[in-house]
Amino acid sequence: MYKIFETHAHFDDEAFDGDRDELILSMKENGIEKIVNIGASIETSQNTLRLMDKYSFIYGAIGVHPSEVDCLENFEGGDLGAIEKLEEMVKSNTKVVAIGEIGLDYHYDNTDKVKQKKWFIKQMELAHKLNMPIVVHSRDAAEDTVNVMKEADAAALGGVVHCYSYTKEFAKIFLDMGFYFGIGGVVTFKNARKLVETVEYLPMDKIVLETDSPYLAPEPYRGKRNCSLYIPYVAEAIAKIKNISVNDVYAVTWENAMKLYGMEGK
Repeated sequence: MYKIFETHAHFDDEAFDGDRDELILSMKENGIEKIVNIGASIETSQNTLRLMDKYSFIYGAIGVHPSEVDCLENFEGGDLGAIEKLEEMVKSNTKVVAIGEIGLDYHYDNTDKVKQKKWFIKQMELAHKLNMPIVVHSRDAAEDTVNVMKEADAAALGGVVHCYSYTKEFAKIFLDMGFYFGIGGVVTFKNARKLVETVEYLPMDKIVLETDSPYLAPEPYRGKRNCSLYIPYVAEAIAKIKNISVNDVYAVTWENAMKLYGMEGK
């Protein structure tokens, strides 16, 4: 029986309020053996800790998404207090496996780029202090993401560029830094030519499976609520692109995810 490692989900999201327990409890019988739930704010990072406590096969990443950094900016106690709070959460549970999701998101016109860069760097500094990999969110900000990561010596941290959406030229830069690539439902979209080209280019030992649930559901569920049970659609798309079996995709991405999150032997 194949084993699936879901490297990036948000099961604390309100989209799952109606059936969260039932859905999570159905994972193992469908081959989903491990899930990493990803923090996107202080609140959702706390929710992630609760999910880890409740389910033995759920692990977590603690961090603040670039669009949510106001929760750090306005944290009582200032900058230092915000980082101390994140550090405290990381240290509170040995199942925390990464700092994330952190990064840059320039999609919206009102983006405060200076503020985003500041907290991206501060959270990478925390990752250095705790010797943890990072989960990178980067949207419409490829060049700045690369520059800030180089400035912060992200290559020494390692991690994953989640929901990778840039060209294979940028992929080479992230590869050279030793990063993995989170591939999700977008690879099944009819207009995903750029991502398909990147997956063709990437070595299999740098690809991990993700959904970003409840977002970015694959075809045929595009536009609906996503969940980890739809990973087979992603795996099948990757198998077709790479001309290998789906079971090979599951096997290789399992090993990759275990290495990414430092979970060999766990």
